[in-house]
Amino acid sequence: MPFVIHGLPVSHGIAIGRAHLVSHALLEVDHLLIAPRHVEAEVIRLEDAAAKVRFELRALREASANVQSEVSAFVDLHTMLLDDPMLVSTACKLIRERRCNAEWALVQQMELIVDDFDNIDDPYLRERKADVIQVVERVLKALLGHPGHVTTRRGKDDGLDSIVVAHDLSPADTIHFKDSQVAGFVTDVGGATSHTAIVARSLGIPAVVGLRHIRHIARDDDIIIIDGARGVAIIDPDERVLEEYRLRRSAIELERTKLKRLKANRAATLDGIEISLQANIELPRDIPGVKDVYADGVGLFRTEFLFMNRDTLPNEEEQFEAYKAVAKAMGGKPVTIRTLDIGADKNLNSGGPRPETNPALGLRAIRYCLAEPQMFLTQLRALLRASLHGKIKILIPMLAHAHEVDASLAAIEQAKAQLRAEKIKFDEAIPVGGMIEIPAAALALGIFVKRLDFLSIGTNDLIQYTLAIDRTDEAVAHLYDPLHPAILRLISATIQAGIKAEIPVSVCGEMAGDKSFTRLLLGMGLQQFSMHPTQILEVKQEILRSNSADLALKVAKILKLEEPDKIREAVEKL
Repeated sequence: MPFVIHGLPVSHGIAIGRAHLVSHALLEVDHLLIAPRHVEAEVIRLEDAAAKVRFELRALREASANVQSEVSAFVDLHTMLLDDPMLVSTACKLIRERRCNAEWALVQQMELIVDDFDNIDDPYLRERKADVIQVVERVLKALLGHPGHVTTRRGKDDGLDSIVVAHDLSPADTIHFKDSQVAGFVTDVGGATSHTAIVARSLGIPAVVGLRHIRHIARDDDIIIIDGARGVAIIDPDERVLEEYRLRRSAIELERTKLKRLKANRAATLDGIEISLQANIELPRDIPGVKDVYADGVGLFRTEFLFMNRDTLPNEEEQFEAYKAVAKAMGGKPVTIRTLDIGADKNLNSGGPRPETNPALGLRAIRYCLAEPQMFLTQLRALLRASLHGKIKILIPMLAHAHEVDASLAAIEQAKAQLRAEKIKFDEAIPVGGMIEIPAAALALGIFVKRLDFLSIGTNDLIQYTLAIDRTDEAVAHLYDPLHPAILRLISATIQAGIKAEIPVSVCGEMAGDKSFTRLLLGMGLQQFSMHPTQILEVKQEILRSNSADLALKVAKILKLEEPDKIREAVEKL
């Protein structure tokens, strides 16, 4: 009998193969006392291991030069973490002070760093602790003389590739899968925003994570089916199920080939409504992936990744160069740059973390920027200077109050006045918009449409705050529901308020990139979507097959429904 396990879908596609179980590199190391005369040799052993990992990462970057930018992003981050004095250098200091072995010193320092990451509210940034752990695991492997990545092999001689089954995997392992006999992978832990998941999506490797106990349930050479869209792993399927999934896999491969033909097509509905499909990015290096799918612009540039994993804040010149690079690369297409969206639960000025009872409701995003006016002013000056090199728009995150908008606009005016005094040119009419991601903002839109040039709905936080659900908490994640009637009404009301006020409204959360919601959002009147570049073609196909006028009538009826099952059924019928 087939055994079905449900997890988190992180990379779509169907994979069929034989299970290849890989062991998890345990971070439980022995604590040894080193003789005084051997202490320096132990320090050198750790430094040599770090140098070996640095060489491996450099080689990985060169080998992946033609792959999506997500690969270089994680390699650069891992290299940065490896070079951070807080990791290896501090561990070397601990070896000297405590006369301990390199493995134990490294793990002790890692645990201190990971504790800081646990306090971060933003799920994407919080999951960066996995990158710290993966870097330490690579160094431990080098210390112990183990291979630097997961090794794979073909199982029984039946032509089936491998399905890697692991407790967890690093993005480096995922990259190696692309050129091996690995059809896909499943893990006990992980999240949709981990670098492993991001790399899997960019390489088109089907994957399901968060399956909890699959490493203990599956056995080597078991046949496993991965359904990356539904987040399902099927162990030991019968022939009927196998044949069904082989047919579905063939259909998906054919569909992907067809999608590539849509790259140059304008996104327009059957009744002629032009839709703007833009991309979410984190760093300038993401631009090639944006241009590859002919995106209509950058709908969300998350600037916090310029600030993370460093001891000092990026200065005005560094930020200016990053923003200018994106603006110029997009060749006149709009680039919406969000100001720093991070909580004070992780102090950016290399001090200790600021303790908060509830970081999700604390000093974060625009609240933090307004509390640090000099840092905010530096970013705004850099943004304004870069606006001379492209069509830049400024986006303010996590607005809830009119005075936050007024204070933000005043800070922008201050930055403009300084640049004028210095005779530095910029776009005097640069558009300024706000994120609608707090229910209070969605319910009091009047104060925002009067003051701002555009709105952007952050569905991830809007859902989380409206339903009081932390979607990274496994105990309540199942209650995270984009189709809750309250969520749909808040999104629809925001879009309609924008239409009435004649200001653009976009959706830049995960709902924008999920094709199962495309027609729902079109029916609400949405005309601008922003998503991960790899999702654009699927969403474009849905748009090309849709009639917005017909959808508006159907969605109006859906918005009146109260029962979740009826709403879900009606959305599926769209």
